[in-house]
Amino acid sequence: MQSTHISHLLLLPLLLLLLLYLGESRGDVNRLLLDQLNQVGLVNLLEQATRPSVPQDLSNYDFIVIGAGAAGSSLAARLSENPQWRVALIEAGGVENIAHITPVLAGYLQQTSSNWGYKSVPQKLSCHGMINNECALPRGKVLGGTSSINYMIYNRGNRRDFDGWAAAGNPGWSYEEVLPYFLRSERAQLQGLENSPYHNHSGPLSVEYVRFRSQLVDAFVEASVESGLPRTDYNGESQFGVSYVQATTLNGRRHSAYSAYIKPVRDLRSNLQVFTFARVTRILIDEATKSAYGVEFHYKNRPYTFKARKEVILSAGAFNSPQILMLSGIGPEDNLKAIGVPLIQALPVGKRMFDHMCHFGPTFVTNTTGQTTFTSRISPADVISYLLAGNPSTVLSSIGGVEALAFLKTLRSDLPKDWPDIELIMVTGSLASDEGTALKLGANFKDEIYDRMYRELAQAQQDHFTLLVMQFHPKSVGRLWLRDRNPLSWPMIDPKYFVAEEDVEYLLDGIKASLRIIEMPAMQRIGARLLKRQVPGCEGHEFASDDYWRCSIRTLSYTLHHQVATCRMGPESDPTTVVNHQLKVHGMRRLRVVDTSVIPVPPTAHTNAAAFMIGEKAADLIRSEWS
Repeated sequence: MQSTHISHLLLLPLLLLLLLYLGESRGDVNRLLLDQLNQVGLVNLLEQATRPSVPQDLSNYDFIVIGAGAAGSSLAARLSENPQWRVALIEAGGVENIAHITPVLAGYLQQTSSNWGYKSVPQKLSCHGMINNECALPRGKVLGGTSSINYMIYNRGNRRDFDGWAAAGNPGWSYEEVLPYFLRSERAQLQGLENSPYHNHSGPLSVEYVRFRSQLVDAFVEASVESGLPRTDYNGESQFGVSYVQATTLNGRRHSAYSAYIKPVRDLRSNLQVFTFARVTRILIDEATKSAYGVEFHYKNRPYTFKARKEVILSAGAFNSPQILMLSGIGPEDNLKAIGVPLIQALPVGKRMFDHMCHFGPTFVTNTTGQTTFTSRISPADVISYLLAGNPSTVLSSIGGVEALAFLKTLRSDLPKDWPDIELIMVTGSLASDEGTALKLGANFKDEIYDRMYRELAQAQQDHFTLLVMQFHPKSVGRLWLRDRNPLSWPMIDPKYFVAEEDVEYLLDGIKASLRIIEMPAMQRIGARLLKRQVPGCEGHEFASDDYWRCSIRTLSYTLHHQVATCRMGPESDPTTVVNHQLKVHGMRRLRVVDTSVIPVPPTAHTNAAAFMIGEKAADLIRSEWS
């Protein structure tokens, strides 16, 4: 009863905070908020709830986990189940707030300190619609990592992905062997799939269909079926087909790695210590034995050292894990020599990077009214229904407007028929949805893109939707390296999108597939038609011609945060790999990498679900060794 009472007391300040965030409140809200907090005695309560552990220099732990994203949080939680093991979880960012847990606000989070804010080096063949041709590369800097700022899409991948990992020299990573770890993490609440063997209902991570649905998504799903795509559970027997989106939400609220794994246990386990705003600068390594024995990090502008009795585990993500390895002397000899870092172990860290590039569009207008997600349409009544009544069906539970996914094959594909090439992401909105205040800025789009293509839609509040076209298996290979040995500098990131011309052609095929779906009767009943706004820079091509779309693909290039392979998994005999099938760094002792940087090739998936799986599997690998 006491915890329920406290949760109800929190609702008023949460409501006021969200109203303030949405610009619906008045100038006295700050005073009123503080008055209410003090009146119900919550100031100290909130401080206690969010106060981080204060590090003690030279502390000893059995395991030190660097990074509290999906893999790091799940791994730290599982390791700390053993009360005899002391576990430190170190995170560079802070704690989630109400904006993080409100799915419709996902686009705004990329403008906050919860995003590392990385950008690529200027691209020659892509991102022409971005300022300085720099692609935005958002990554989470907060307890929960990217799972706290992403669009919450839950998509595990294709069985052939994992069978390919195993066949490439990674025993234990076939589909049949990793499926139990997907299931272990999942608490599915998916209507119609209650008896599916592909879903579990007792894990930490909530997965549910987004309860808010527009008329537009119903028409899209129906039209996709009319075009020949079956209805499917894309996390089940077959990916091929169309489905309403499955999301990592709980009753319409974001369910991040922190919310699912760490928050429920951090106050119950004295052997688990969580450190926020702690920036790891390097791993401590005994050069004679090549054994990791601790970490150095900065906390409140002071250096600290933690010692590890058993292992140091990097779960800092596809950019930060390779950066920390290189700062510690593990990486390409030429790069480390150039920046003056003594070489301990020569490995191709960051030499290979894959990403899913997609095309932001095409966009379609409709004859409907009130169906598109515009943040300016959110009313106090929506907020009250969502927060006070706990209604998971309001627009606030929309995961940034994403409502459905379609998986399909192209004619040029030489992959087996059950292995999709393209994903269509149906979004009930566009850059117009937030009137240029969030998604445009987060993606680094130029003003002229918004002004010429989307401003009129925003001003008229005209119903429309966008089909983002994403390629699953790109041939283009990028890389990551360090410009200097300053641990607080950004790594240099060059995705080299569209270096392989074939990648553009796959996206062109995906655009044509989306146009065919729009011709179906269900779409025609709502008057769906292509938005005829010329993409800036593509005026020299006939609108909607193949060359026009190729130009648009290179201009409206958009990454979905799926970078992999910077610490690639594979046998030591493979010169492109960094870790083995047990995720141990080649040639090193007591050092592993546990995050999506180990994924060897681009999966047929968004990478968030796989990150949870990797954390769960790594926990078993580590427990089996140290128990």
